[in-house]
Amino acid sequence: MIHGLNHFTVIAQDLDRTLAFYALLGLRPGHRPDLGFAGAWLYADGGPSAILHVYGDRVAPAQAGVIDHMAFSARGLRETRARLDDAGCLYQLRRQPGAGTWQLFCHDPNGAKVELDFAPEEEA
Repeated sequence: MIHGLNHFTVIAQDLDRTLAFYALLGLRPGHRPDLGFAGAWLYADGGPSAILHVYGDRVAPAQAGVIDHMAFSARGLRETRARLDDAGCLYQLRRQPGAGTWQLFCHDPNGAKVELDFAPEEEA
């Protein structure tokens, strides 16, 4: 029945810091209907659907659930690393055995683990 992933939702402790972090990764705020509470919908490459929703008015629950991380396909590994380095964001870069995919792991300001997957041909 499932035919695709619609979006992830992050509960932001600091909405502005959270939006600035995801801007480093290339996501941009776009259309969001008036839902009656603070937040944002973030889009990639001008895509038609928001892939990350951000709540700006909620307290994170004590137990975050069973989701370990969110992963995005990405381009521009060297540029992404430079942006994260300039912003002082810590990350781990690994090469996936077999496929050679570059996997960059970091955490957003709220503690959510983010994985960015880059093609094996990209230069680190």
